[in-house]
Amino acid sequence: MRKYYVHESSYVEKNVRIGEGTTVWYFCHVREGARIGKNCNIGQNVYIGKGVVIGNGVKIQNNVSVYEKITLEDYVFCGPSVVFTNDPDPRSAYAKNPETDHLPTLVREGATIGANATILCGLTIGRHAFIGAGAVVTSDVPEYALVYGNPARLMGWACECGAKLKLKNGRSKCSRCGLAYLKKIGGKMRRA
Repeated sequence: MRKYYVHESSYVEKNVRIGEGTTVWYFCHVREGARIGKNCNIGQNVYIGKGVVIGNGVKIQNNVSVYEKITLEDYVFCGPSVVFTNDPDPRSAYAKNPETDHLPTLVREGATIGANATILCGLTIGRHAFIGAGAVVTSDVPEYALVYGNPARLMGWACECGAKLKLKNGRSKCSRCGLAYLKKIGGKMRRA
């Protein structure tokens, strides 16, 4: 007996692993070899490419395509209509080999990607980073970074709970959950 739910309008190909407690809603397509963790929520009209790896507790809102060579670690949130790319120089008239011509993208644990954001391929989105709605991400995003705009720029720092952090002398304590942070030399943020 299945311990996950797939709506009858969705299509799941062969050799797909779906974890316990996961729901796949209306009109989704999950390609061969994809792995989806436990307790995920896959919204309406989501495409999950061949061999994609999705961790536990991931939420993918409506109208998102997660193409080949994209990995979403545990507790990633993708807002509605997030756009991932996997081909750095697409052309219609020239055939591509996904194995060699597509670049991998890694979205680390706990990261949030806001609605309508675009993530170019070959990048790493750091743990607990927060990408604002509509951002166009063209370079790696550090852990705990708050980025938005076109192109996306570092605009501050975000707590693991999602609240914006206010730094004083390179330190911050979240006003919402109380976690403490320290900005290290070189600009990296970490929990204190």
